[in-house]
Amino acid sequence: MKSLKFTMILMMLIAGTSEFVYAQKLPAVDPSPADISYFRPNGRNSAPVAKIVYGRPMKKGRTMLGDVVPFGKVWRFGANETSEIKLYQDITCGDKTIKAGTYSMYAIPDMTEWTIIFNSKLDTWGAFDYDESKDVARIKVPSGKSEAEVEAFTITFDGKEAAATMVIAWENTMVKVPVKY
Repeated sequence: MKSLKFTMILMMLIAGTSEFVYAQKLPAVDPSPADISYFRPNGRNSAPVAKIVYGRPMKKGRTMLGDVVPFGKVWRFGANETSEIKLYQDITCGDKTIKAGTYSMYAIPDMTEWTIIFNSKLDTWGAFDYDESKDVARIKVPSGKSEAEVEAFTITFDGKEAAATMVIAWENTMVKVPVKY
């Protein structure tokens, strides 16, 4: 009899707990979801050289570059938290050597040229806490046109073996950053 009472009480507690869990409101889906892009020079089964974690803001009919994201100002290189890149080994990006480690990434977009910034200050939101004194490298790259309009801000790697290009695309803009290891 005692075990039956115990079992009934336990079942009531479990039922009450599950109602409590189901009654909780979950957060809405982020309008700028996080994404990850890897540079794996020899395909999915090869060791990564770099991994970038970034927020993907959507254009949603707006003019982003030069308006929502002003030209000539430091930008978090995505949405929400500042983008972070993990380098599994030393790389050369443009003409700068960057040691293995994790860095925040910023950009200064402009119409014809972007400055890509690797910075040692991590775990920041936006560019509000950007500290230029923590810059590890700044690389200037030309800005070009994408073949088609890109709705979601996108970062990907294109390449194999010892060289690749970090491709940044949004709206009708494409920026290519050379990467070697």
